[in-house]
Amino acid sequence: MNLYQDICQELDDFTALRRHLHQHPELGFEEHATAALVADKLREYEVDQVHTGIGGTGVVGIIQGRPGEERIGLRADMDCLSMTEENTFAHASCHQGKMHGCGHDGHTTILLAAARHLCRHRNFSGQVVLIFQPAEEGLGGARAMIDDGLLERFPCKRVYALHNFPRIPQGHIHLRPGPMMASSDNFHIRIIAQGGHGAMPHLANDPVVIAANLILSLQTIVSRNIDPIQPAVVSCTMMHTGEATNVIPDSATLQGTLRAFSAENRALIRERIETLAHHIAAGFGAKAEVGFNQGKQVGYPPLVNEEQATRIALQAAEAVVGKDRVLDKVAPVPGSEDFSYIAEAVPSCYVLLGNDRDHDSPHNEVFLHHPRYDFNDAIIPVGASYFVKLVELELG
Repeated sequence: MNLYQDICQELDDFTALRRHLHQHPELGFEEHATAALVADKLREYEVDQVHTGIGGTGVVGIIQGRPGEERIGLRADMDCLSMTEENTFAHASCHQGKMHGCGHDGHTTILLAAARHLCRHRNFSGQVVLIFQPAEEGLGGARAMIDDGLLERFPCKRVYALHNFPRIPQGHIHLRPGPMMASSDNFHIRIIAQGGHGAMPHLANDPVVIAANLILSLQTIVSRNIDPIQPAVVSCTMMHTGEATNVIPDSATLQGTLRAFSAENRALIRERIETLAHHIAAGFGAKAEVGFNQGKQVGYPPLVNEEQATRIALQAAEAVVGKDRVLDKVAPVPGSEDFSYIAEAVPSCYVLLGNDRDHDSPHNEVFLHHPRYDFNDAIIPVGASYFVKLVELELG
């Protein structure tokens, strides 16, 4: 690997920083202490401008290189998950019900490590925009920052992001042009019918039967509407109805998730869910109410890597970790990521950074969003070096 030696030499410092973040996780739009720490570190590293409170708790730093007009962005997410950690090591979460179970503590540390190197050496022309984003986990922090003027105040020709990924070898980088991650939407369907006595169903209109028919019909949306070579998912994951075995309820509620890798398929699936729900309910003499992304949850568009940005990312990855550790035509991931909002607006590339340990570790068996997950600190210099190399390629 061709890592930057000053970043490697300071790994102990960045490991301590990452573990501090892991120990003090904060949920989306509540990252007040995290954002304050990030802002303090940026000032300590002599970042030229530090802007706070963008999109709620977002932080943006501007590093000025040699005179130049171009600007690129590097993004990291800061929020944790609402879950209870099961690890017992010294840096386990001290906040009950909150945990960095997705590695955002590592992403924040990686971008801070890159910032320190870039401020020291400034081996580029123009500006680097450091984007520390809140609320990636389902709340749309990227959209909140965009709505708050992120891309108008700090316009970038391209933006880059990464995500650690277990089950990819430590320090390897995976990417692809085109669709990289799926869209994400939650659906909520309420069937409104007529309850009655369970022994006299002919005097009622059973919403449980209607819901059962609808669940089966929802499974035809992908198989009979989407091109077989284009992956998509519709999963009905929740059904709530009834309170007694001898009572036909008045209503039934279905909830689930849909995923697609294009805006067109995402729209088609949503339209078919609404059509099937209304017409199947009507066919049984009932009504359906259909909603998407209710409550605090935000739907995410598919994350699509722009071709030129992906070529530059590939060049940076190969320069840092070597061609034998880079895969550039990986399958898209059915998970979702709100960096997709930025990628919709600015040519962007999002890569996966291998998080598996090289040794026999109990953490190798767990995946993201697992209560025993922990970020692998050994990849901090890899991710930070990749970000620095992107800057040098784009603005050198």
